[in-house]
Amino acid sequence: MSQATQQDIESWLWDSANILRGPVDPANLRDFVFPLLFLKRLSDTWDEEQEKAIKKFGKDIDDETAADFHTFQIPKGCHWADLRRAAENHGVLIQNIMQKIEEANPNQLAQIFGNAPWADHNKMPPERLEKLVSHFSQKDLSPSKVSNDLLGGGYEYLLKRFSDESSTSAGQFFTPRAVVHLLVRILGPQPTESIYDPTCGSAGMLIEAAAEVKQSGGSVRQMRFYGQEVNQTSAAIGRMNLFIHEVEDAQIRREDTLQKPKFIDAKGKLDQFDLVVANPPFSLKDWGADKWATDPHKRAIGGVPPKNNGDYAWVQHMITSMKPETGRVGVVMPHGVLFRSGAEGTIRKHLIESDLLETIIGLAPNLFYGTTIPASLMFFRATKDKKRKKHILFIDASKRFGKGKAQNFLTDEDVEDIFSVYQTLGESEKENISARLVSHDEIEENNWDLNIGRYLKADAAEVVDVQDALASFDQARSELAVAEKALLAKLKAAGYA
Repeated sequence: MSQATQQDIESWLWDSANILRGPVDPANLRDFVFPLLFLKRLSDTWDEEQEKAIKKFGKDIDDETAADFHTFQIPKGCHWADLRRAAENHGVLIQNIMQKIEEANPNQLAQIFGNAPWADHNKMPPERLEKLVSHFSQKDLSPSKVSNDLLGGGYEYLLKRFSDESSTSAGQFFTPRAVVHLLVRILGPQPTESIYDPTCGSAGMLIEAAAEVKQSGGSVRQMRFYGQEVNQTSAAIGRMNLFIHEVEDAQIRREDTLQKPKFIDAKGKLDQFDLVVANPPFSLKDWGADKWATDPHKRAIGGVPPKNNGDYAWVQHMITSMKPETGRVGVVMPHGVLFRSGAEGTIRKHLIESDLLETIIGLAPNLFYGTTIPASLMFFRATKDKKRKKHILFIDASKRFGKGKAQNFLTDEDVEDIFSVYQTLGESEKENISARLVSHDEIEENNWDLNIGRYLKADAAEVVDVQDALASFDQARSELAVAEKALLAKLKAAGYA
């Protein structure tokens, strides 16, 4: 096993998923595979640590001395070997073991295993579970046999494969890694900074920020990582992912971020971070518009977004959550936020006039799970560089992508070229990428419309998604009806109607 390759690990992990295929819905495979994989990792890690303790102090070592060698506690009866010895009722035993391990490690592992219905025979047939336990027993997953990088890579591989199989819901917890890399690369995390993802899903953006610092030769010991996630399973998967990738100083909290933000300081104000990065759900309905105008955290910067579309609510929350001097925001958004009128247009104008919006990058269509529409990346900074002040950098990278069977993708070269264009304010010439630094005056002349095609006409056609166009039409029609009603009331009051 010490000679295992990344491909070996990925193939073995995918075999574990295939054991459940059939009776378990593809959308629920992750609910069972990840927690059991994590349980095996914890148990094997504990055993390896115990061996080191025994090697140093002998077999008669007491529990108190051995505890110094362990990064977490596994209670008696909760080891993988105990699970293997069981002849039946594996589901009930797994639930009990996971619960006891969480209770024994309240600061590190509370609620980390999620809430999969292990003992429900309709959702997890006992014979399949027994095979899955047997499959995971084949490999020693202790850190000396399978490094964090190797297992972390396998974890990411499974996330992507599960996303490929269940694309309708996958976008809620998994963002294509190349897009994450581009977002983080532009935000430029530093070794002493804090990073926050308000829709963290599987925590890929937090992990990528740590990886970016490490690859630059820095240490993440002083970094702080924070995330909030509404889905309990996704939050659990994210915490496991962080643990496997050795991102230790991380907090993941579960709740609806817009309606119940969980990172609040002693005075009741939103915590603020150096980096805020997210791929929030597009065009969220019922996001809490009725309470936004009186939001105690004063997130309604520039106005209240439409009640049936929470895109700008995410932007407002993220900007409010960035530090006033060092803060940077990177967010994935549908193109509609760049040109829709009404309340969104008012908010957009305010953000531009406040000189917070720094860069807009248009990406290719069909890059993201669950939607084929092209998305854009928006970057905001509390303090912009001198050359960028009162300007916005537009980058059209919609022609840069690789074509997969079901989905397009960005290559490493695509990411590096887009980043180069960003760094040089568009002066670096890269194939199929166009860019221009546009003044606020020119944008004002276009009525604060940020459609990329307006400013890079030679290279990009206007992107008008049908759904966005219909939404804008409905919104304009509603606003017209309100205006007509107000006009008729005034005419009637004046005696003209």
